Amino acid sequence: MASTLTQLGGCYPAPAKLNLFLHVVGRRPDGYHLLQTLFRFLDVGDQVRISLRQDGQIRLLRPLPGVAEGDDLCWRAARLLQRNTGCRLGADIDLEKCLPMGGGLGGGSSDAATVLMALNELWRTRLARQELMALGLQLGADVPVFIFGRSALAEGVGEHLRPVSPAAASYVVLTPPVHVSTADIFADPGLTRDTPAIKIAALPDAGPGDGFGHNDLEPVVRMRYPEVAECLDWLKRQGDARMTGSGACVFAAFPDRAVAEAVFTRRPRHMQGFVADGLDTHPMYEDG
Repeated sequence: MASTLTQLGGCYPAPAKLNLFLHVVGRRPDGYHLLQTLFRFLDVGDQVRISLRQDGQIRLLRPLPGVAEGDDLCWRAARLLQRNTGCRLGADIDLEKCLPMGGGLGGGSSDAATVLMALNELWRTRLARQELMALGLQLGADVPVFIFGRSALAEGVGEHLRPVSPAAASYVVLTPPVHVSTADIFADPGLTRDTPAIKIAALPDAGPGDGFGHNDLEPVVRMRYPEVAECLDWLKRQGDARMTGSGACVFAAFPDRAVAEAVFTRRPRHMQGFVADGLDTHPMYEDG
């Protein structure tokens, strides 16, 4: 894994992601949904600071409000790596949370992946990328793509990843002030689960405004959360807007930063969000 991690001074990036499209193509006998989705990272996200401990304890210096320690993905990631490697070291984890929770930007999954990658280096546990990805899948379906480290077409429940190269774009992202339950959205009887699967050869560059794909979860979230519907309706008047993940955040792609900034400036004042550029690779990614 990345041998340059320690040069970051103990502060590690946990970037946001977008699902440029998200199709539900079926359902397994165990109830898990089969997906096809295109992941892309953004140049904004959380920051994770990690300090080594010699006593084996995992401490969260800034626990998330309302989240028990045993449910915190950063804590769970560290404990999972400890258990699977027999490492006797510990860590103080200081999460600077910038991304909204329950927003579909992958914040918690990205935080967990960053903890796994950073501690794999700091603890010298030396797991290969595929081994870390397998651990990450135990924490959540979106964790492996952050360890994979590249824009990717994901299939299965999100664990089968193939690298792709989306066209350069800047994104307007709006962040409605609601927390969407992914489990509730996937359990909704109105969810479409039969979108035809695509072949990677048919996948376009997924550039700004190309109109390819959609998000099958979007109609259900629209019905449940009028704040999301309002943001989508406004952003769709500006470009090819869609929802990321199971929401609540929505986005539209534009060919350059200046155009995206201009659109963001025109938004209604009560709508919050940001402008970000797409990344081809995770900031902690290295070949090998």
